[in-house]
Amino acid sequence: MNSPVTALTAKDRLNLRRQEAIENYRKQPRPEALLAALRRVTDQTLREIIQHTPLPQGAAMAAVGGYGRGELYPNSDIDVLILLQQPPSTVDTEKLEALVAALWDLGLDLGHSVRTIADCRHEAASDITVETALMEARWLAGNKPLLATLVRTMHEQQDAQTFFQAKRAEMQQRHARMGDTPYALEPNCKESPGGLRDLMVLLWVCQAAGIGQNWGEVGQTQLLTATEYRALRRAELAFKRLRIELHLLSGRREDRLLFDLQPALAAIYGFEAAKTRRPSELLMQRYYWAARVVSQLTTILMQAVEEKLFPRPEDEIEAIDDDFRIVHGRLDITRDDAFERKPTLLFRAFLVLQERPALTGMSARVMRAMWHARRLIDPQFRRNPVNRYLFMQILQQPQGIVHALRRMTMLNILPRYLPEFRKIVGQMQHDLFHAYTVDQHILRVIRNLRRFTMPEHAQEFPLASQLIADMDRHWILYVAALYHDIAKGRGGNHSELGARDVRRFCKNHNIDDADTELAEFLVRQHLTLSQYAQKRDLSDPAVIHEFARIVQTKRRLAALYLLTVADIRGTSPKVWNSWKGKLLEDLYRLTLGALGGEQPDTGTVLAQRKEAAAAEIRLLGLRDDSRDEFWSELDVAYFLRHEASEIAWHTRHLYYRVNSPDPVVKARVIGQNEGLQIMVYTPDRDDLFVTLCRYFGQRALGVQDARIHTTRHGWALDSFIVLLPAHDKDYRSQASLVEHELYERLASATQAQAPVSPYALSRRSSSRRSRVFPIVPNVLLQPDESGRSWRLAVAASDRPGLLYSLAQVFEAHAVSLKMAKIMTLGDRVEDVFIVEGAALENPRTQLQFERAVLAKLDETGI
Repeated sequence: MNSPVTALTAKDRLNLRRQEAIENYRKQPRPEALLAALRRVTDQTLREIIQHTPLPQGAAMAAVGGYGRGELYPNSDIDVLILLQQPPSTVDTEKLEALVAALWDLGLDLGHSVRTIADCRHEAASDITVETALMEARWLAGNKPLLATLVRTMHEQQDAQTFFQAKRAEMQQRHARMGDTPYALEPNCKESPGGLRDLMVLLWVCQAAGIGQNWGEVGQTQLLTATEYRALRRAELAFKRLRIELHLLSGRREDRLLFDLQPALAAIYGFEAAKTRRPSELLMQRYYWAARVVSQLTTILMQAVEEKLFPRPEDEIEAIDDDFRIVHGRLDITRDDAFERKPTLLFRAFLVLQERPALTGMSARVMRAMWHARRLIDPQFRRNPVNRYLFMQILQQPQGIVHALRRMTMLNILPRYLPEFRKIVGQMQHDLFHAYTVDQHILRVIRNLRRFTMPEHAQEFPLASQLIADMDRHWILYVAALYHDIAKGRGGNHSELGARDVRRFCKNHNIDDADTELAEFLVRQHLTLSQYAQKRDLSDPAVIHEFARIVQTKRRLAALYLLTVADIRGTSPKVWNSWKGKLLEDLYRLTLGALGGEQPDTGTVLAQRKEAAAAEIRLLGLRDDSRDEFWSELDVAYFLRHEASEIAWHTRHLYYRVNSPDPVVKARVIGQNEGLQIMVYTPDRDDLFVTLCRYFGQRALGVQDARIHTTRHGWALDSFIVLLPAHDKDYRSQASLVEHELYERLASATQAQAPVSPYALSRRSSSRRSRVFPIVPNVLLQPDESGRSWRLAVAASDRPGLLYSLAQVFEAHAVSLKMAKIMTLGDRVEDVFIVEGAALENPRTQLQFERAVLAKLDETGI
């Protein structure tokens, strides 16, 4: 057995050799040379250990997995197989334990298995991962003939068809775990679609099918053209270098392009900031282009291997016309040079696929020919009236629109046809709430619009489904969605620039004036409905009238509502919630009423709201005089800021407690489990809002809306809409708990408050993304038109306890809150508060208040 000194010496020698290999790589960054060098020094060290701590008699040691393939990344694990001739004896077990302990002493991240050939056969038969790892077994030490027997046995046992199906299913599952897109903002360069693992799966199925053992051999077959081979090799080398740099930069086995690492990686690669783009954005755009090439070619080649492994009778060919045919249920071309001869077929192929939903896709032959023919899409192609007509036909088909656009993007057809779209392929969005690149976000918005037209999704958004069904030529929404963010990254107002682009598109594609005007309006105003719904007081008739003047027509209103819902849903899974949906729908319905001739007359609105509330109250058996006694303490602003159902709810619980010194807390579920509405009625005091925000934070309740009102006789009547944490949807049980806890908190007003832990507050800890790409905090304080109140708009990166911190600032400056609109967009907050206070009337104290708010927004924690 080796001594600790010997093991330490071996460890030192290993680390020295590894460091020399990395230094050589830094002088000349050739990824495969480093991977081979790290493999060699590890091989050498393991063999040295075995000389001091030998294998059991007749055993062999083999490298498996990536190490067996001869590729060892700086911080990858070391997978080895100890192959025995027979099950281990007691002596063998002792030797194995000593050997494994010695290997662990080296400090390697060791993954080892001890098996006989029979064990290997059994486990490979039931586990595709084991079978794949054993395909790359490479001798390190011991009994060479034994390992050769294993390799031969595994080859004889392997069934190429079964292996292909298993690896394809495994790849599909992995892609699903990774979001089914190469365009994640923090992609895994090994596991994500279009990454290194896809290339390895392709090579493994080629090995199993007998096509070739390495890319050089595969490149000599008809499976790959010379151009495709070069593209794959360039992408493979690029990903190998990227994975090496990630390991070296992070100091661990890290394959994800984390936001924290992207700026440093960009510096290593020598990217410099462009006029409107950060170095990290340029790095990521380069990554996405490479990932798309791998995704394109993997799709083509996997299908080609499938056709080789599963040949089908030639009589399964059906002619469509002179250019297209159906082969094995897929669209195929009649000639290899079809697209070269007739470039217009590039669009016709997608249209034929849409018109024949029974087709399962395109053949490898079609995709390969398209990929090579993409260069034919030049200015002349774009000006061709036939191509413009075909593109519009694709957008106007009743089915297959999203699949067509995705295929066109993946095969580089759409970016070639629309040069403005090409600029945003792989364009990062560091706005803290988009989860996808610009091009993928656009495709998701179109997908969402398409889902509104499908009966099976009508229950998700009933209003949207109804509106789009009633809308003539709804395909114009797809045009607007295609262009709504297309100008991002250029500098300037992307809505204005996009509106110009979509007008030019409509003119080139013979879209009539009315639809052109609608598309231009939608692109220019695509953020407006969301901003009004989430930042303005929808109970104010003037706000509704102002928005109605912007949209002008019911068709515009419906189209803008549809695009807005699809847009928000397409930003990130974290951004949408049912409360946002309710605000958008409320604004739509209120504006629809205004467009129908309703005037924003405060007196009329007030009378209608009171009458509607009174009707509900009478159904509860409450006398008018009891109601009026309570209402006499409420001013006009209260009735304008609350809906009739809320007024009735408040009245039902408060009419007999108008002067009660005890707090009243009521909570109810709103909508179909869409949130919790909380009413608080208690004698007003300076620290009330702070106390409430403190409680909401400690209970992890996300405040979405706050309406703060003080009665004529000095009681606070505050109403909040809150959401539970994402993992908790039991609003009914939480309603009772909130009523009890918050009552106890308010009833014991003099009780000392426990310290607040940042980790207990409502908003989660700041994300890595917000730390790496923080937004500059912004504060805007403006008087309202009446001059009595002030509108405070804040924007900042989200962090724990932000609302509670702002409440403390309000209290410290004697600023009272009248209403709040709380909007969380992923890792970004954009909150609006209506406030009053003497401090806001004096320029000096107003500036002190603004600075205090800004300081809170700029803090990294509490």
